[in-house]
Amino acid sequence: MSNPVTINAPEGLPFIEIERDFDAPVEAVFRAYAEPELVKQWLGPHDMEMELNEYNCSSGGQYRYVHRDPAGEEYPFRGMFHTVRENELIVQTFEFEGFPDVVSIESMTFTDLGNGRSKVTGQSAFPSVEARDGIIASDMETGVVQGYERLDKVLAQG
Repeated sequence: MSNPVTINAPEGLPFIEIERDFDAPVEAVFRAYAEPELVKQWLGPHDMEMELNEYNCSSGGQYRYVHRDPAGEEYPFRGMFHTVRENELIVQTFEFEGFPDVVSIESMTFTDLGNGRSKVTGQSAFPSVEARDGIIASDMETGVVQGYERLDKVLAQG
């Protein structure tokens, strides 16, 4: 059984907070966020393939990837990594190219819970409540939940 995902989107505020515990050490979870070949294995919904065009998870680095659904529809995303502190913190921008000019600022905090367990807390700030609500309406929750289920499998493989 996987750990539950908590998603909080306060009414009237342009923020989303996502929390999830993992049955893996913080170093392994951070590595899965930082290493391109691992990211490619878990980020996104079950039925999407991922093409990774660029992924440099370091302070000042950039990323771009495309999710492709079974019908061939493409969903490109891009951003910049502003601050990366190994096993601690990633601060980045996030933009779905289908909605240009709507860029969120995201932070992922990695917490060691002891006993080989860890927690990731993600916080996203959007330019408006409407932009935040648009992301939620795009079935973001399914992508997050299924992506973390896939991440569990990656972590179990070591």
